[in-house]
Amino acid sequence: MEFPINTGSLTRNPLQDEVLILGGGVAGCATSIALARKGRSVTLIEREPTPRHKICGEFLSGEALEDLQALGIDVASLGAVPIDHVRLAAARRAAQAPLPFPAASLTRKALDTALIAEAIAAGVHVERGRSVQSLTRTANAWQATLDDGTTREVPTVFLATGKHDLRGHSRPDDPQRWVAFKMYFRLAPAQAAELAHASELMLYPGGYGGIQPVEGGITNLCCVVQQRHLARVGHRWENFLAKMQQDCPHLAMRLAGAEPLLDKPIAITHIPYGYIRRTTENGLYCIGDQAAVIPSFTGDGISIALHTARCAAAAYLAAVPAPVFQANLRSALLSQMRLAEFAADGLNNSFARAVLPFCLRVWPGVMRVTARLTRVAQQATVATHAVAG
Repeated sequence: MEFPINTGSLTRNPLQDEVLILGGGVAGCATSIALARKGRSVTLIEREPTPRHKICGEFLSGEALEDLQALGIDVASLGAVPIDHVRLAAARRAAQAPLPFPAASLTRKALDTALIAEAIAAGVHVERGRSVQSLTRTANAWQATLDDGTTREVPTVFLATGKHDLRGHSRPDDPQRWVAFKMYFRLAPAQAAELAHASELMLYPGGYGGIQPVEGGITNLCCVVQQRHLARVGHRWENFLAKMQQDCPHLAMRLAGAEPLLDKPIAITHIPYGYIRRTTENGLYCIGDQAAVIPSFTGDGISIALHTARCAAAAYLAAVPAPVFQANLRSALLSQMRLAEFAADGLNNSFARAVLPFCLRVWPGVMRVTARLTRVAQQATVATHAVAG
């Protein structure tokens, strides 16, 4: 379902809202819903006119499913595919283990559409097709300048622009120079049946990728690679896809006879994996990827977005200053983020690619333990009250 662009803001008093949320993805929408339901006056600005496909593995962990249910989002009704197993493939070997929690898979386009609709129903004033050019602090408020030159002045802003930085509020450079790609496929019937309700992690030199079913009988392939490895294949998607399949024959098997469903892959560069924001300014709460960027292999990105949104909303409602919230959030996430980063580095090690699948055959519980240990959101749940003060 598509929604028309809301242009009612052109006649709104820019001082009548107490909260401005920049970014209409998972974190921004979740925060807006939570605050609007508590009677706050909220405006959400999203640069895309309608929800679209985004770089995302689209894995919904048990924690993410709980948060979405609390927001009124029934993912099953949206066609989400249950995920109950995880497989790890390196070279010609693969290992499988059951997930220790319920999980599902749903395209970001479908999820974002549902979240925007829920935000509107909650009373959030949503403006789409508008971009913010700058965000500056005045004496007692934040001033956002939009693409048409108009400004909005509010006491509180939630920065939820995802992987895209806002000028003047950027995150540090990505030293590994990661490049991410995403492509949808329709697999051959036998391969679709084999993949079924599993999420598969593929290892190859310079990166890793994930493949799993989503709604509508299609499959999401989302992968990351260091730029120096991409340069070796001429910075071309076709060459990189061929090299991935050469290095990981399990992926080649999955994609045999598959039909690509996009004219070209969605791509993004410079992803600062492992980043956790240290501090912020008064009245500026940073959430989602603007708060923390967990390595993609954990499948915890959407859960991080939802939990940082929930914690930020709780902190704001409890009158916890933004700098205190941001510092407490960092403390709550730091150990699990570092563990996930360490595990990601290990997976990208050539020795690990060679021996890990064999080890998992002998000790499949390792995969379940690793999955639990990298569930950052579980730790964030425990620390919610601390984060909120």
